[in-house]
Amino acid sequence: MNKIVLGFIMMMTTVVAKTQNTTVVTLEDCLEYAYRQNYNLQSMELTEEAQEDAYRQSKMERLPSLSASASENLTHSAGSDASFGGSYGISANMTLYQGGAIDNAIEQNKLRKEQSAYQTAQYTNTLTVQILQAFLTALGNEELLKYQAAVINASEENARQGKAQYAAGSILESDYLLLEAQLANDRNNVVNTQISRDNSLLTLKSLMAMPASTNLQILPPDTSAIRAMELLPAADEVIKQTLNVLPDLKISQYNVDIAKVSLKMSKGNYLPTISLHGSIGTGHTEFDNFGTQLADRLNEQIGLSLSIPIYDNSRTKSKVTQSRIALQQAELDKKQAELDAEQTVVTEYQDVVSAYNKYKTNDIRQNAYSKTFDAYHAQFQAGSITAVNLLQQQNNYISALNDYIQSKYEFMLKRKILDVYMGVKITM
Repeated sequence: MNKIVLGFIMMMTTVVAKTQNTTVVTLEDCLEYAYRQNYNLQSMELTEEAQEDAYRQSKMERLPSLSASASENLTHSAGSDASFGGSYGISANMTLYQGGAIDNAIEQNKLRKEQSAYQTAQYTNTLTVQILQAFLTALGNEELLKYQAAVINASEENARQGKAQYAAGSILESDYLLLEAQLANDRNNVVNTQISRDNSLLTLKSLMAMPASTNLQILPPDTSAIRAMELLPAADEVIKQTLNVLPDLKISQYNVDIAKVSLKMSKGNYLPTISLHGSIGTGHTEFDNFGTQLADRLNEQIGLSLSIPIYDNSRTKSKVTQSRIALQQAELDKKQAELDAEQTVVTEYQDVVSAYNKYKTNDIRQNAYSKTFDAYHAQFQAGSITAVNLLQQQNNYISALNDYIQSKYEFMLKRKILDVYMGVKITM
């Protein structure tokens, strides 16, 4: 485990600390590590390599093929002696013209190779969003735990005070029991928050292809990070940049281009094929004067062959029709992808604005309820209000606090997702 953790730290380019077998990471660390180690992303990169090899092989089809042959035979028949004989040869074949099939195959494989890079980028965006969700959810729960610790301290103090007041006859038993119930509920909230945090960290480690046993601690960003997120570009600028860089749209355009080449390949089956072939061969019978026999029987051959398609049961016609339909479908899919992308970006932009307003509102709200709760807590300590009044304000504060933290990290997530769409490097 120490070796795994050490290897992880060496791969980090930003600040990563290891203290008492705990690996402390920032969001940037998590993204960088996942880009190297995520198994699905590695699989996508292997697909890129396969497409590169297919493209390279298609270009080799322009070259002639060359083969050699050699055989030795023993022949025997009734009434004659057995005899030995052999032949040796080298032959070559080269397609000169095949309706543009070779050039079209090269172009198609080139397009697929380039498209695979965008497919990898598309998955990288998906992975980035998933890491953002897991990281920020865990971070939100970490922050909530800090507030809940303060709430528990207050609840414990209220329970102690209530016990003393009940013993002195100042409050009813029911009021004291309400304070004990609130303390138990607050402790249960902490446990639930810890479980939610741990589950988010487990998801984060899975996305990073990191062992679940790794003791991972996330480092919150500087307070200036969220202020920087509040600087939102204009909607038109976001839409323009997104439509220009979004891998999804690049992929749909490549689907159209590939379909166009497929149509040309289908039409190429109507055209003739011209091939060049040649060979050199020799042979021998028995092994007497072996070298002389090989020299005397040396022969060369070169020729052209022409194959003209006349009728193939309308297979080519059907293939052309299917390819044309596939092209039309790809063009429709491209238009729909552009429409969906624009609508998605507009919706995401509006969601960011809404999330920001909700976050600022909840910030004011939780601050107000925090001060109110502090005031009621002091009044309860002085014995001027009942436990019911105190608990009502405490629950209001807890509700406002949960809304504040949830809206804060929801805004951060939506804002960063917008950066992913725009192709902006994710930092925090």
